Amino acid sequence: MSDSKGHRTRVVITGVGAVTCLGQDPSSLWEGLLAGRSGIRKISLIDVSGLPCQIAGEIPDFDPATFMPAKEARRMARNSQMALASAMEAVEDAKIAPSLNDPERVGVYFGTAIGGMERGIEGIDVLKTQGLARVNPFYLPSTLPNMAAFHVTHHFKALGPNSTITTACATGTQTLGEAAQAIRNGWADVVIAGGTEAIIQDFVIAGFSAMRALPVNYNDQPERASRPFDALREGFVFSEGAGCVILESLDHARDRQARIYAELAGFGSSGDAFHMAAPDPEGKGALRTMLRALTDAGIQPEDVSYINAHGTSTPANDATETKAIKNLFGDYAQRVPISSSKSMLGHAMGASGAIEAIVCALSLYHQKVHPTINYENPDPELDLDYVPNHARDCEIDIALSNSFGLGGQNACLVFKRMEP
Repeated sequence: MSDSKGHRTRVVITGVGAVTCLGQDPSSLWEGLLAGRSGIRKISLIDVSGLPCQIAGEIPDFDPATFMPAKEARRMARNSQMALASAMEAVEDAKIAPSLNDPERVGVYFGTAIGGMERGIEGIDVLKTQGLARVNPFYLPSTLPNMAAFHVTHHFKALGPNSTITTACATGTQTLGEAAQAIRNGWADVVIAGGTEAIIQDFVIAGFSAMRALPVNYNDQPERASRPFDALREGFVFSEGAGCVILESLDHARDRQARIYAELAGFGSSGDAFHMAAPDPEGKGALRTMLRALTDAGIQPEDVSYINAHGTSTPANDATETKAIKNLFGDYAQRVPISSSKSMLGHAMGASGAIEAIVCALSLYHQKVHPTINYENPDPELDLDYVPNHARDCEIDIALSNSFGLGGQNACLVFKRMEP
C-alpha cells in the first residue's frame, strides 16, 4: 500500500518483549548480551541423565502466574505462556494499550516451529496410565501451533489479520516479515508479532542428538558450548523462549507520538530445495534470501552496518553462512561486523528470529553491537569480523538479520535506524 504520493507504507518497531534464558524482559536480554553472559545451563526441568547432551537455554524460573491468572495458564502449553508473556511486555513497552481501541485494525502474527507437543505427549501418557476419564480436554488444542497466536489475540481482543508461521528455525524472522506485509497491504495499522518455543523435552534432545546436531563435550561447562564460527564448534544448543515486537505503520506511530526503535525496511525468503536437514553447501539459499531482503529495502550490500547472523554453532551452518556473506558482500564482507546472539542464548527455534529482530532494533537504537562469545579458535575458512568476545560501540544505520531453517526455508530482515 502506498500513500497519496506513491510512497510505500513504512513499518516501524515501537515495543519489544522478550522471555529468554538471560532474563524474562528485554532489558535483561540486552544487558546480558552486551556483557557477554551465557544463559546456557544444565537442564533441570527434566531427567536427561541418559542423554549425550544435557544442557540447554532453559528458563527454570519462568512463572506464568507472574503474567496471567493460574487458571488461564493451566490451559496453555508452555510456549503459549511465554508468547503471551512477551506480548504483554511488548504492548506495555509500546504504551499502546489505550490505542488498541480499533480492534479491527490490530493483527496478531505469532509463529512456532514445534508448538505445544509436550501437552500431547502428556495426554497420551494420561490416557494409557489413567484412562479416558482423566484426559484433560485442553490437551489436544494446546498442542496446536496456532494456539500461541490465539491466546495473544484473545487477551488483547485483536480482530485484525491473524496468522501462524511455521518454518522451523526461520519462523520468527518470517513471521515478522509477513506481519510487516500485512501493514503495507493496508490490512492493519498495528500488528503484535513474534515467535515462541518451549519444548525442552527428552524426546526432542534425543532426536537432535541422533542427528548429531548437539554438542556432547560441554555438559560440565555449558556456558562454553555454543561457539559460533569457532573452529571447535560441535553443534547448536537447544533453547526456549519468546520474543515479540509491536509493528506499526510509521504514520500511526507518529500520530500517537510513539518512541520508535527502528524501521523494518525489508524482508526476503527463499527455499533451498536441497535437503531436509543440511543447508545448501554453497550457501545459495542464504545468499538469495539476503539479496531479496536488501532489494525489498531498496539498499545495496555496502550500506549494511551490522549483520546478526543465524550463527548456530554447527559446522555446516557457520561455513555456508560465511560463504554466502562473502559471495554477496564481496570485499566489504571483511569490514562489516557480524555477531551471533545464539552464542549466549542457544537456538530457540521458532523464537530465535523474533528475539534476534529485537536485538537488531536495540542495536540500532543504542548504537552498540553485542559479541559472539566463545570465539577462541579461529577457523581459517571463517575469517570475517565476528565481533569476538567483547561488545562494541558502532555507528549502525542498517542491520541485517538472518534465519535459515530445517527444510531449507530461509528468511532475512533488514532494519534501518530511524531519523529523529
